[in-house]
Amino acid sequence: MEQTPAHEQHNPDLLKLIPSKSAKLIEIGCSSGALAREFKKIAPDCHYIGIEIDPGYAELARRYCDESFNLDIENVDNTFWEKHSDRDCWIFGDTLEHLKDPWLVLKKIRGVIPSGGSIVVCIPNAQHWSLIVKLIIGDFRYQDSGLLDRTHLRWFTRQTMIEMFDQTGFTVETGVSRIFDEPSREVFIPLIGELAGRAGVDPKISVSDALPLQYVLRVLPK
Repeated sequence: MEQTPAHEQHNPDLLKLIPSKSAKLIEIGCSSGALAREFKKIAPDCHYIGIEIDPGYAELARRYCDESFNLDIENVDNTFWEKHSDRDCWIFGDTLEHLKDPWLVLKKIRGVIPSGGSIVVCIPNAQHWSLIVKLIIGDFRYQDSGLLDRTHLRWFTRQTMIEMFDQTGFTVETGVSRIFDEPSREVFIPLIGELAGRAGVDPKISVSDALPLQYVLRVLPK
């Protein structure tokens, strides 16, 4: 299965949540290296490693990363974890949802991350209003990119993201809801609130959780 197409744009919200004092970073799913390029402008003396499952993307990322490796994070041995136990910031920009077992990968990181280290992630929101509508009409079809990217293996809502990090030894320190201009949602948002109310939950919370396309989070080891 082909990977999500590489591009030269970075996620500005993800960049903002990377601690500026991070000295040794590792990005899983670094694509073209665009995020490394931008963080190097903030901290030019940092050491930034990129990990990519696609060899072509790994080659592209070498333009900006200090080191770039063509690896599958789910098939590395213990040597990998020992070697990278000095990384004080792990980055997953729209990557965790592509893994078979993101819980196991996070537990591996928890076992090696130094005190004061962090993980910064961007994760698509499976509770986005457009997916709710698609499910209602039975139009849940995989696509080449976006929320229904055919390479997505795992699906998360705000609640289950928090649960995943809690279960793997982390706590969410801060986060950003990435909400974009989508005028057509105004037709459906009131209906989602009504449905939530009929299900016995707070309509305001359900409506709020249906707005973000993605969540960007910074999590810390407990």
